[in-house]
Amino acid sequence: MSPTARRPHGRPTRRQLLAAGGLLALTMRPCAAQAMLEPELRDAIGRWCNGAVPQTGRITLDIAPLVENGNAVPVTLRVHSPMSATDHVREIAMFNERNPLRDVVRFQLGPANGRAEVSTRIRLATTQHLVALARLSDGSVWQHGLEVIVTLAACIES
Repeated sequence: MSPTARRPHGRPTRRQLLAAGGLLALTMRPCAAQAMLEPELRDAIGRWCNGAVPQTGRITLDIAPLVENGNAVPVTLRVHSPMSATDHVREIAMFNERNPLRDVVRFQLGPANGRAEVSTRIRLATTQHLVALARLSDGSVWQHGLEVIVTLAACIES
């Protein structure tokens, strides 16, 4: 049966219900302000920002809102920047709420990179907020945060 097909009796499949519930949860609990984040995550972000106040925008965190398996989750981080000698991205980082370590990835960039875009795979312990941050050459810090729902967790100690 295809993932979009309904059962003969008209009821949705378990996968469709999980997806619908996950999308509903995303709309009910957006990650718009750092005040909503757990204290450990706020502290880790604050240390990385080194006194700069993150602004919303310029960076995009591209990840599926509903992840079936947290062991290898594809993610792409993009920053809108001309990547010139005077205006470029110096560092991109991503932080999480529930993994054993708060900082998931860090990338250092420069004008020679041509564009500020990186892709990788990460592990996610469970449903949690992720925050992507970019530090630009002018010292400004930009952020994008969202919540990802994970149905099969990774990184959990037994």
